[in-house]
Order: sequence, then structure tokens, then C-alpha cells
Amino acid sequence: MNLSFFIASRYFRSKKKRNFITILSRISMIGVAVGTMALVIVMSVFNGLEDLIRGIFAGFDAELKIEAAAGKSFMTNEEWLDSIKTIEGVAILTEVIEDNALLDYNGNQMIGRIKGVSDNFLDQERFSRGYFWGDTTLGTALNPAAILGRGVGFFLSVNLDNVNVPLKIYYPKAPRSAASIDPSQFYESAVLDPVAYFSIGERQFDDEYVIAPLFFVRDLLKYGEKRTSLEVKVAKGYSITEVQKRLKAHLGDDFLVKNADEQHAGLIRTVQMEKLFVFLTLTFILAIASFNIFFSLSMLAIEKKKDIAVLKAMGAPEKLIRRIFLKQGALIAFSGAVIGLVLGYMVCWLQQTFGLVSLGISSAVVDAYPVKMIWSDFFYISIAMIGITFFASSRPAWIASQVDTVKEI
Repeated sequence: MNLSFFIASRYFRSKKKRNFITILSRISMIGVAVGTMALVIVMSVFNGLEDLIRGIFAGFDAELKIEAAAGKSFMTNEEWLDSIKTIEGVAILTEVIEDNALLDYNGNQMIGRIKGVSDNFLDQERFSRGYFWGDTTLGTALNPAAILGRGVGFFLSVNLDNVNVPLKIYYPKAPRSAASIDPSQFYESAVLDPVAYFSIGERQFDDEYVIAPLFFVRDLLKYGEKRTSLEVKVAKGYSITEVQKRLKAHLGDDFLVKNADEQHAGLIRTVQMEKLFVFLTLTFILAIASFNIFFSLSMLAIEKKKDIAVLKAMGAPEKLIRRIFLKQGALIAFSGAVIGLVLGYMVCWLQQTFGLVSLGISSAVVDAYPVKMIWSDFFYISIAMIGITFFASSRPAWIASQVDTVKEI
């Protein structure tokens, strides 16, 4: 240890090579710092985007969703539904019938998705995020009402204050006779009173969905006791994962029980894969930047051959010489990595707190780029830096250890 500090101090005090080697070492340290800072910032942005996606969907999706493992729908009965409600951790069970339908309002038409829900749907704290305008009920048995996605309402030019114009729903059906020419034989129709808009900032929902009472959609689609899904709200104090396991054990292999991430597994997986590939790409760039460490240590080994030969003549083993150069490389990389981690943390904190970098989109869900720091990212970045440093320093360290004592002295 003392010998390593002796070599390092003598070298950096050298009047002839001090300036050039110092500049090269500082460039190496700056390169590592910039690369590390970029890794922290980019990975934190991806974490923020992933969190933003979860937050957007949380305003519409159930905490747990039960679907048939095969097929579009499944049969239910009161006894079976009651058995699910009694499972520990299940607070609310909402029945759902969902399908595509033709929407018509005052002559304006579009294909949308109608979602029939039982009365306790709004008890699951739906639409707690985003925006909501209008009445928070689904009407009565005599006058069923509809809650429209904002995009649906705008496209159909729905006026919530005009109670005289209903929203017409058309659903295709098989005709009684193949030879029938009566258009009414090819569809079922019914009307709803539009009473509210919702918007969660996701076009998949805002521009397509109409929320209606379960009985209305059941009768329109002729589903009877069939349901397309069941939505579960977990009781406070219970783990979603644990309740999901209990539901899977109770329902068996004929049903899928999906948490929030699994309901949008493709999108979440895409963000995570992008994050992984960006991490690998920036790590590769960081490895290229670390070549400055390789060059500075190689020059150190060349210029200090005589000093190394003296140390070896005094009894220093090759292992000690290698260790000296590895520590020198680690010192440069460690300094740069610490600076980069600190700067990256500060930039992300400023973005989280003050939103310095704006998205520049007035209609965006958030004003500034979302950022979320995860300490595991800092750990993986540090591990990557250790590997890169060892790789960059190993060759110069080996060259230094092979100095011929007799020849150099």
C-alpha cells in the first residue's frame, strides 16, 4: 500500500510529464463522470415514464382483473360470485361485460367500446386521477346513464346539458332468417342518457370507452349470466400479490388473475426493454470513454520503467506492481464515477422538484419529463464502472509487471 502511494506521488510530482499525464487523467475522469451522469439521468427518466404509465392506467384499471383463460366470456352464478367475495383481502368485486358497439348521437356515429359495470364500479375509486365532468352515477333502471370518454364525447359532439338527445347504442346480432331484408333484424339497439365525461390522459380509454350499467349491456348483448371479466379492489392493509395468489388458487387454471402491470404487460415490457438497451448502449459508450484510462496507465507504465525496475530489485513482486496500476486506474474511475453519480442525482432531483425540462405539449398529462430515481440503478451503474475499470487497467498493469529489471537498470 505504501509503495503504491510512493509510485503515484513520485509520478505526479514529475516536472517533465506532470502536465500531460495530469491532463490525460483529468480527461479520463471527466469522461467517466459525464458517462455516469448520463446513465443516471436516462435510467431515471425511463423509471419516471414507467411510473407515469402505471399512474395513467391506475385511473381506469382494476387492481386485479379476472378473465377466462380461454374464450371471450365465462358463466357466473350468485354462489360462485359470493365465494370470491369471501376470499380474504377482496374488498369489492365488480362484474363487467365489455364489447365493441356502434355509438350514435344526433346523427354522429363511431365505433366505440361499451363497458357494462355493476353498481359498485365507482366505489373502486375509479377516475380518482385525471379529469371528470358531470354526474357520478349510472342512472336508474328506467333511465340508464352513460359516462363517456372525453374523446368519444368530442367526436360525437355530445351536449351533456341537452337531455332530449340520447346516446344510441347498436350491437350486431345474427338474423332470424338468412333471407331477411329487414335491417332491424341485424342489430340490437337501446338508448342511454350521457351524463358525464372522464379523461385519464390515455387515448386507448378516452377516445373509445363508454361506461354503462351492467343490466343495460347484459340485455343489449344478450349475455345473460355470462361476463367478460371481474374486477377486484383489494382491501386496505392487504398485499395485492397475496390476494392475487389466493384468487388463483381458488379459481384454478380456467381463469387468469392479472395485476395492473400484467393487464398492460406488452407496454410495460417495452419500456423496460428500452431501458435495458439504453443502459447497455451508454455502458458501451462509457467503456469507450474509459480508453483514456488505458492510455494514461500505459504511458505511466512506459515512462516509469526504471522506477518499477528499482522496486522489483528491492524485492517487490509482480503482483504488487499490478496492484499499484490497478489502484491507479480505480482511483481515476472512482473519482469520475462519484462525481457523475452526484451530478446525475442533483439533475434528477432538480427535475423532480422544479420540472426544469418541459415536454412542450400543452395537452400532455404532465408538464415536465417524469423522473424517478431507483437506488438499484445506482448499484448497477457502479458495478458496470468496476468492470470497465478492471478491464481498462488490467493490460497496462500486466505490462508494468513484466518490466525487465536487469535491462532497465
